[in-house]
Amino acid sequence: MPRIVGINIPEKKHIEVALTYIYGIGRSLSRDILKLTNIPFNKNAGSLTAEEVSRLKEVIEKKHKTEGDLRRQIMLNVKRLKDIGAWRGIRHAKKLPVRGQQTKTNTRTVRGNVRKTVGSGRKTAAQVT
Repeated sequence: MPRIVGINIPEKKHIEVALTYIYGIGRSLSRDILKLTNIPFNKNAGSLTAEEVSRLKEVIEKKHKTEGDLRRQIMLNVKRLKDIGAWRGIRHAKKLPVRGQQTKTNTRTVRGNVRKTVGSGRKTAAQVT
């Protein structure tokens, strides 16, 4: 099982999809990385040679922010918004949607207003004796 940036990549998946298991890499970025390293998209991750894995590691580590660094950066960005008292920071602090979504009918679980659905109200007929 190849290990890139501290993440075990699944062997049986195509490398294009397997790279998306790394936080911060999606399908389009995965394709760009594979083009740079001259690795075919449909090659399975388990069949990569040691040289190909090292090329992937090198490109990902040098050119892209992934995993812990990216998570830390996002956390600091949210903390900065909270500290300066921006509207988005206040919404983050209250755990409400930040990007203008409505909250009257959606986001019940986030707000803690969970309603259990009730059956149709129809009861089964009593058995004849």
